This record gives sequence, structure tokens and C-alpha cells, in this order.
Amino acid sequence: MSVEDLDSVNMHYAKTHLSRLVARVEGGEQIVITRAGKPAAKLVPMPQEKAGKRKLGGWEGKFDVPSLEEWAEMKRETAREFEGEIFPTDEDLRRGN
Repeated sequence: MSVEDLDSVNMHYAKTHLSRLVARVEGGEQIVITRAGKPAAKLVPMPQEKAGKRKLGGWEGKFDVPSLEEWAEMKRETAREFEGEIFPTDEDLRRGN
């Protein structure tokens, strides 16, 4: 299908009536937008994905799952952060820190 066979509109019309043009394109049409009478762009429908079964395991190999030992260490680190390993000095306590 050549550009001449397609419906064409000028740039001003396209800016003014974009939603109408998009609705036509969603209906299967292809529309050429012209500038100074010369083709500048073409509106075409986006390919639609067909609904089907989802593929499982899309995240496989994208990240590593920690081992049980690593989980335990992370849990210990988190507990230490909440409990605080660094104890305030007497000076900090006097200042209210």
C-alpha cells in the first residue's frame, strides 16, 4: 500500500482532531500527516497482543535468592540495627542524644 493510497490530513487538522484520528486508526485505518503537502508522518495501529496463557518463570535467572544462612545473617544484622550496637557515651546521654 503506497502513501498515495492512504487517507491524508494536514498538520493543523491532525493537531486539532488528534483524538478522532486515533479512533480511526484504532479501527484499522492508516493515516498520513502532511506538512506543506508532503508526507511527514504516518499513523498506524499498534499491534495487539493476543490474550493467551501466561508464561511462568519470567523472573528466572534475573536475581539470586539468598540461602537460609544468608537470610539468618540478614535477620541478625537487622536486629543489631534496631537494638543498636553502638552504645551512647555518658556525654551523649547528658546532651540528650
